[in-house]
Amino acid sequence: MRILLVEDELAISRVLMNGLKAEHFAVDLVQDGEEALLFMSEVNYDLVILDLGLPKLDGLTVLKRARKRQIRIPVMILSAQDSIESRVIGLEAGADDYVLKPFAFEEVVARVRALLRRPTILQDKLTVADLEIDRAKHIVKRGGKVITLTQREYALLEYLMRNAGHPVSRTMVVEHVWNLGFEGLTNIVDVYINYLRAKIDSGFENKLIHTARGFGYMLTDIGQEVLEAC
Repeated sequence: MRILLVEDELAISRVLMNGLKAEHFAVDLVQDGEEALLFMSEVNYDLVILDLGLPKLDGLTVLKRARKRQIRIPVMILSAQDSIESRVIGLEAGADDYVLKPFAFEEVVARVRALLRRPTILQDKLTVADLEIDRAKHIVKRGGKVITLTQREYALLEYLMRNAGHPVSRTMVVEHVWNLGFEGLTNIVDVYINYLRAKIDSGFENKLIHTARGFGYMLTDIGQEVLEAC
């Protein structure tokens, strides 16, 4: 899952960045409103955490303009403005949640997961053939057997399963599994696909991770020979 963090206070952004990455999220950080709106317009994020007191363009204006442009990414506001009026204004402008500063990181991550669990965005379990991900517990099983993955392997598998049956390019994978600093390093995707194949497909007759020739990869229970014929 890829999150855009819009926060100009260094101490707060550091806590959130480190904490969210430890919770298996890919996080991009921007520090002003103009850049936030640009990123929201160009990148398909799963969630935006948005501070209101931003330079260049305040967070409320960013939110209003994003919604006017039909950008439907879930947005969680972070703000020290604790009046009921401020919260009502933020929610009516299109925010999906409103968290007050100072906050406990545990509350923020719980609210992030709650937003992402909305039926239109996130299912608690993803299943393809005999492969299953429990997203609440971060447990992967195939044929009933638990498979141990690294944080990045898990994020890659989750992205493939969210797009099961549809090919994804290496660039798409980098954008959703890694951070912006990895942009252009699409060969890293091939390396991690090989890691996943060794853990997910090795020993199973029915291979699930396939190469979509000339494009990228696809996770599906359709055989490779059928896939190539499509």
